[in-house]
Amino acid sequence: MLRPKVPTMPQPTGHHVPPARVVEPTAVIQHSPQHYTPAPAAAQAPLPARPTVQLTPGSAVALVGTGAAVVLVVGVVLVSMLLAVAITAASVAVCAVVLRSLTASQHRR
Repeated sequence: MLRPKVPTMPQPTGHHVPPARVVEPTAVIQHSPQHYTPAPAAAQAPLPARPTVQLTPGSAVALVGTGAAVVLVVGVVLVSMLLAVAITAASVAVCAVVLRSLTASQHRR
């Protein structure tokens, strides 16, 4: 009743390869007047692969200051979370000691 049923395939299947599409080349014929002569292509300067970043001394100082501020903020947040966990653990420990002493004093009476 609780045994899983494994589906069985009647025929094994191999890798399925979709049929290739056949693309026939077409010719583009452009009719132009006899007096038309194409203009020579203007030489273009190659575009740089990546934009260049200029780092001035002022922007470097701003970058270092921003990084230091981020590190300080993250550090303050992490220390405050650790402090919250420590205070919670201490209060739970104090509650456990108080409850233990209360239950021990009830058994003596």
